[in-house]
Amino acid sequence: MSHIFHRNPRSALPVAVAGEGIELIDSHGKRYIDASGGAAVSCLGHGHADVIAAIQAQAAKLAYAHTSFFTTEVAEELAERLAQAAPGDLDHVYLVSGGSEAIEAALKLARQYFVEIGQPQRRHFIARRQSYHGNTLGALSIGGNEWRRAPFLPLLIPAHHVSPCYAYRDQGAQETPQQYAARLADELEAKIQELGPDSVAAFVAETVVGATAGALAPVGGYLQRVREVCDRHGVLLILDEVMSGMGRSGYLFACEEDEVVPDIVTIAKGLGAGYQPIGAMLASRRIYEAIVGGSGFFQHGHTYLGHATACAAALAVQKVIAGQGLLANVLERGEQLRAGLREAFADHPNVGDVRGRGLFVGVEFVADRQTKAPLAPQQRMHAQLKTAAMRNGLLVYPMGGTIDGVRGDHALIAPPFITTASQIDAIVDRFAASVQAVLPRVGQTFAQEA
Repeated sequence: MSHIFHRNPRSALPVAVAGEGIELIDSHGKRYIDASGGAAVSCLGHGHADVIAAIQAQAAKLAYAHTSFFTTEVAEELAERLAQAAPGDLDHVYLVSGGSEAIEAALKLARQYFVEIGQPQRRHFIARRQSYHGNTLGALSIGGNEWRRAPFLPLLIPAHHVSPCYAYRDQGAQETPQQYAARLADELEAKIQELGPDSVAAFVAETVVGATAGALAPVGGYLQRVREVCDRHGVLLILDEVMSGMGRSGYLFACEEDEVVPDIVTIAKGLGAGYQPIGAMLASRRIYEAIVGGSGFFQHGHTYLGHATACAAALAVQKVIAGQGLLANVLERGEQLRAGLREAFADHPNVGDVRGRGLFVGVEFVADRQTKAPLAPQQRMHAQLKTAAMRNGLLVYPMGGTIDGVRGDHALIAPPFITTASQIDAIVDRFAASVQAVLPRVGQTFAQEA
């Protein structure tokens, strides 16, 4: 009997014993193509020699020093690299141990910023439905994943939510992308007015929505319109790029494609590629200087901030991505992946949408392609797809509740940046076979939602 408190204690998991390239290997010798990178984490695959060597060297030199006593050379170098690569004046880096920690730091910094500049009444945070910002209580409070939030609602701080940018379902038939973006920006404007413009601290959004809704990219102009609304009312824009950042979308910072600079951005997963737990929050010069010129310290912290060994891993990962020009491969292989999926499911009645950016791809399933009616939630198609894919030696990231936390099924596909053209073909083939096993074209087993 395992003494680990597993996420799902009733489910017996295979034992992973090794990783090579884009594959994971279990204790029976079965190989799985890791086409989700865990949760869009393993952007360099497994067993990368350069990253392993960097971890070994740093651990032998200095594994850890508490940030209330010391800074370290490797943390300084990583922060400098990130600040130089970030858009605009996002040039101060707060190094944490993961995405939820990065969001918690961002929320607390936003609040402290307004206290420091004499606007303590700014307390409200606005986010979007069908978003996910982490599982700690602050992150869960602003998140819009209703299934994850429900058991803990009495513990969560109040937050406010507006519509996601979900063009597949919500953009009107006669509505242009620009009109849709304007409508969503108007909704944010109305929410700010409802709460009182001088009481809102920040609007928080995933640049590209990740696990909850399956690689939802914003329509053109949406984030720019949001930026304008925030600026008009002195509201901070916090972009969550924990999943979509660090090259996953084909850009080191996903917001670069949208030509928008947030006040705060959070990153994690692809920052360290899973070799060590690490995340970061980047803040604008204006926010940093308000803290330095005010109380002089950020009233926040965790034991493993700026962990030297984790920083060494992340620095090595970022050097590999830049040195090998992997962002170009992300864009090219992403185009290939989406094209391959669209071809494979061109006439499949239950595949409604293939979307995403770079190697951050979502496939949404429906009961009826014309009406976009969802599959019956009680059938848990997404769970069956995960089982079928693993049986076929493929790891993808399916989820349910795509539309509203209850209805809808999708799968997220996020293979490593090193994936080759032939490996993309293999991913498409295995994924198509897995979908076919769960949703056969003839004699469909999934009823439409009543």
